[in-house]
Amino acid sequence: MTTRTATLRKLPIESVNWESLIPAIGRANRALARYEGIVSALPNPGLLLSPLTTREAVLSSKIEGTQASMSDVLRSEAGMEPDRESRKQDIQEIQNYRRALQEAERTMKKKPFGLNMLRQLHAVLMKSVRGQHSAAGEFRRIQNWIGPPGATMEQATYVPPGPDRLMEYLDNWEKYYHSDRPDPLVQLAVVHAQFELIHPFLDGNGRMGRLVIPLFLAEKGLLSTPMFYLSEWFESHRDEYYKRLQSLSGDELSWNGWIDYFLNAVEGQATKNVATAQKILALYENLKGRILELTRSQWGVPILDAMFKRPVFTSSSLPLSAPKPTRAGLANILRALKDARMIEVMHEGSGRRPTVFAFAELINLTEGRKVL
Repeated sequence: MTTRTATLRKLPIESVNWESLIPAIGRANRALARYEGIVSALPNPGLLLSPLTTREAVLSSKIEGTQASMSDVLRSEAGMEPDRESRKQDIQEIQNYRRALQEAERTMKKKPFGLNMLRQLHAVLMKSVRGQHSAAGEFRRIQNWIGPPGATMEQATYVPPGPDRLMEYLDNWEKYYHSDRPDPLVQLAVVHAQFELIHPFLDGNGRMGRLVIPLFLAEKGLLSTPMFYLSEWFESHRDEYYKRLQSLSGDELSWNGWIDYFLNAVEGQATKNVATAQKILALYENLKGRILELTRSQWGVPILDAMFKRPVFTSSSLPLSAPKPTRAGLANILRALKDARMIEVMHEGSGRRPTVFAFAELINLTEGRKVL
């Protein structure tokens, strides 16, 4: 196996063949604009699309080798801890990724994205998980490399720039991130790929690079909220994703192939997201009417909102804001929802162990298949 040492060029990439990319640029921008139209019309996109954030965290972590599913995460958050320690670690990594996304959204309301925020988010990502001692929140000070498990640097498939030039490349990357370029989606394709090639952290680079995508789209004004994720596309096209990225460390002309792949990913994922967001909104509106009719209670809609935030729950873990219904009142409402088959019992309570409910319709819709 031949080691591929970094021969990175400073940004911008001058060899982009714009004419050949025009059709893909047009399709990707139109698809993303349709998705933004749906999101901006939602009464509460942070609430209604929160399951997509959890799914993004699951899939971005899965690309790096975690095995936990969305259902595993939701079960854990309802108190159903997995038996295996490895699965607990997987869930922690996924939860950290989601926290980093949420932290980024909060922070970007106060200040623009930059290298300091990148380090801050990396610290959130790596808290209390495997690799936590790999300089969490700090850019690397030693050489790293990419290759099969246990590979030496001589056996690596790619060796990023050395630590002596790391800040030089990161400063260039940050300036390019904030520059005005002919098309922001082409710019984003370069931003994501160059970050992966720089590989500035000892661990977590893939997740951090994918996390940057929605932040860039929001900061550039293409989205009103940073809730557009590409990990589903990258996971389902994983071999090509890595092949395209790895090719960039060699021939500069390969940037055109990478950009075309990235634009197709934006188009495909945006088109799918439009359909999913429409289904989620339709589900919410339908159930809002049903829950009011079933419960005749002022707590009906707040409980529905809480179920969107946490689709697997116990009566005590539902994220309800004060004022809250009484314990007996909440139990009556949940019983009515269960009898109407709006929720189902995932685990029957006994003794001190509470009953665990699942909002199966939302989970299945988000996953795109029946999992519960």
